[in-house]
Amino acid sequence: MRFFSLAFKNSLRNRRRSVLTISSIAASLCLLGVLIAMYNALFFSKETPGQALRLVVRHKVSLAQAIPAAYEQKVRQVPGVREVSPWNWFGGTYKDNRDSRNFFARMGVKPGPFLTIRTEMVMPEDQRRAFLTDKTGCVISRDLADKLKFKIGDRITLVGDIYPVTLEFKVVGIFEDPDAHDTMFFNIDYLRDALPLARRNVDSTIAVLANSPEDVPRIAKAVDEMFANASPPTKSESEAQFALSFVSFLGNIKVFLLSICAAVTFTILLVSGNTMAMSVRERIKEVGVLKTLGFTNGTILGIIIGEAVCISLIAAVIGLLLAEVIARLIGGIAGSFAAQLYGLSLTPVTTLFALCVALVLGLVSSFFPAFRAARTNILESLRYTG
Repeated sequence: MRFFSLAFKNSLRNRRRSVLTISSIAASLCLLGVLIAMYNALFFSKETPGQALRLVVRHKVSLAQAIPAAYEQKVRQVPGVREVSPWNWFGGTYKDNRDSRNFFARMGVKPGPFLTIRTEMVMPEDQRRAFLTDKTGCVISRDLADKLKFKIGDRITLVGDIYPVTLEFKVVGIFEDPDAHDTMFFNIDYLRDALPLARRNVDSTIAVLANSPEDVPRIAKAVDEMFANASPPTKSESEAQFALSFVSFLGNIKVFLLSICAAVTFTILLVSGNTMAMSVRERIKEVGVLKTLGFTNGTILGIIIGEAVCISLIAAVIGLLLAEVIARLIGGIAGSFAAQLYGLSLTPVTTLFALCVALVLGLVSSFFPAFRAARTNILESLRYTG
């Protein structure tokens, strides 16, 4: 640490190269930070108390396939089930579908059971009653109301695409729920009344509320065994696993993220290693002068490694600041598709991990050039011509 100031000054002696190197490493660490944050949010986020009690029953083959509405009553009879509600994804178009701001989840539910299942939903009592009694009424999440400037009493018209109907809803409630973002819920009977008879008896999924978290895996197994030989069979999973199924449309997202992280890390290593190799070659004579003044091999090794570490940490700070900004943007956009990504940001663990990666890469990339320079004897150093 006595020679930290010398190492820091040397790291910036060639400012153009230093700026380009810092920029390259910062961009790589920015991408690495965002990917780690996404990986952590998708696969290691904790379930909320409400999610721990809920599971979703869907078609075993695909979410795009519907299941019979008659399954609802059969699922209700499974021991450990407290409440059941059908969910139907309506889709449709609100205003101009070319504007991404107009996209939000639109789900048909049974108001009574639905309000029981959403254990963490906060909504005024008069708005709850309005949702129960007004068949054309809908309730929307607070973030959706703020984004599209909806208020109680507003009318929302949706032009169907999955279902060939146009429905007009009245906003009767605005709720807050940690497990629902950019979402509208409406009375499923309003949709069914507008459909042909042949399309009234199917649902997208069935939401189930268990008596306890311990009942969730047992209920999932019992339901799937009940419909194992039925047409169609079902797949039951926790609400958190169900949310991940939307991400799985992109493929094996876990391998995808880890592969990119590995490629980014390798790229940072190459960039930093190349920079340090050039820097050391330019200063072989200076190493000889330092040795003449009494600097030991260990001290010279530490000074050169310190330069690389300085560059890596400066780049890491810049990259992580950019990563935080990008992560929040992704959280705002992708939260409608994957609830785990809503409010995405870099956690302290993610930040610490990225800083450690930068530190280790700085050490590894500079060690061999620094070790070789430190081992060069005084005579060879002074006679070096590049």
